[in-house]
Amino acid sequence: MATTSERATPLRIPALQCPFASEVNPHVAEASEESFGWLLQSGMLNAPDMLERYQNAKFGWLTARAYPLVDRDMLKLLMDWCIWLFAFDDGFCESEDHSRHTALIARELPEMFRVIHDIEPDQPATNVFAKSLQELKARIAVHAERDQLDRWCTATKEYIFAQVWEAANRESDVVPTPEDYVFMRRRTGAMYPVYALIDIANHRRLTPEEWHHPDIRALTEHANDLVVWDNDLFSYAKERKHDRARHNLVNVLVTHRGYSVQKALDEVAMMHDRAVEAMIARRASVEVWGTPAVLAYVQGLEHWVRGHIDYSLGSARYVQAWPPDTHWTQTV
Repeated sequence: MATTSERATPLRIPALQCPFASEVNPHVAEASEESFGWLLQSGMLNAPDMLERYQNAKFGWLTARAYPLVDRDMLKLLMDWCIWLFAFDDGFCESEDHSRHTALIARELPEMFRVIHDIEPDQPATNVFAKSLQELKARIAVHAERDQLDRWCTATKEYIFAQVWEAANRESDVVPTPEDYVFMRRRTGAMYPVYALIDIANHRRLTPEEWHHPDIRALTEHANDLVVWDNDLFSYAKERKHDRARHNLVNVLVTHRGYSVQKALDEVAMMHDRAVEAMIARRASVEVWGTPAVLAYVQGLEHWVRGHIDYSLGSARYVQAWPPDTHWTQTV
């Protein structure tokens, strides 16, 4: 993770500016239990050790912090979607068979895309991830207008296709440049698919004009950057043990800019603070023209940014991967 001389001084995880409200959905316990049951029934993950890690990770708490105001049934649907994303990443994209073989991932795309585009195949879906995606899409469609569902489908397709880029980097032993990484991380991080569910979950639809408004596009991009950059900061130690943190902003800065690990951590934190300031400034603009649906969407972005920080700081999945002498300057 670091040189001997660098490790003489314990690493410090910098604090992250975040003025957004911290809330938790009151239905988190029961919805989490049911969502884990859904994961078991889906067949996406079967290894007992992997399932135990998922149960201990308490991913439902991330969703409950990201969507604190939705009702119980909607929270369960959102948890199932988020756990699909985690399972797809761990059980498919980063599996031993697929993680370094671009062609294997590419060959699975037609089945996934048929589901997204409602194209009836000659044979029923056989890939467990495609089958569970099909179920989730049908459940989301119950709550969504056609344009809302199209947004989610487009974002999900882009996310799935971006996994080919990551696999190609692993296959060729490439650490992407900072410019390429920041651009592609917005797609590999799966935040656009979860943000596309905010107005669906709120039952407050954004019109196409509102969805494509420059203020909303900018806020969505800032919120996307914040969650994926923060995730890279918190998960660096964990990812260093797997694939050498190839797709992690901390490692990208260490590799291409010659930073120490500590300087890279501090740089990511500064990038975070600048993005938060940009969100606050853009929110002031939105408050001049925003409808209740628009303001609810912006609040949903803020819940995701704050909720992800709070979840990560309390997650053994990330915290315990760091050396015992690591100094944490921020706690939940």
